[in-house]
Amino acid sequence: MGVCMRYKRDQDEAAASVNDGFLKILTNLKNYNPQVPFEAWIKRIMINHVIDEFRKNRKVKELIEYTDFSERNEASDPVNYNEADILFDAGDIEEMIKTLPPVTQKVFNLFAIDGYPHKDIAELLKMSEGTSKWHLNSARKKLKELLHKHVNAQKII
Repeated sequence: MGVCMRYKRDQDEAAASVNDGFLKILTNLKNYNPQVPFEAWIKRIMINHVIDEFRKNRKVKELIEYTDFSERNEASDPVNYNEADILFDAGDIEEMIKTLPPVTQKVFNLFAIDGYPHKDIAELLKMSEGTSKWHLNSARKKLKELLHKHVNAQKII
C-alpha cells in the first residue's frame, strides 16, 4: 500500500492498485526466482503495475504544466534544514509531494524514493532521460519552495 500511495492521488485509487497488483503477483508466483528477496520482487511488481496503469490512463493535460515566470518569486531567505527537519514529519512531506504535477511526482518518487536511475525512469515513462532530469529538477525546486513557505509560516506562529 505504501508504494501505491506514493504514486496515487488518494487512498481509494491506491487500494484499487494494491488489489490489482496482488492479483498480478499471485498469477505470476510461478515466475518467482527464490534467489531474489520476496519483498523486493513484490515491490518491483507493484511499481511496474502502477507505472503501467499510469501509461494506460495518461492524459495530455497531465503532461503539460504552465508556469508564468513573471509571477514567480524565488525564496530569498535560506532555510535552516536542521530546523526544517524538526518541523516536518513524513506525512507533511508526502502531502507536499502529492501537490506536484502527476508526471513530476512519478519521476521524483521513482528517482528519490525508489532509487531508479534516469535511464530506467525514461524507459518506464516513455520519455527521454533529459525530460526525466527536468521533472526531477522541477520537483526539487517546488518542494524547496514548499518547505521554505512552511518553515516561514511556522516562524510567524
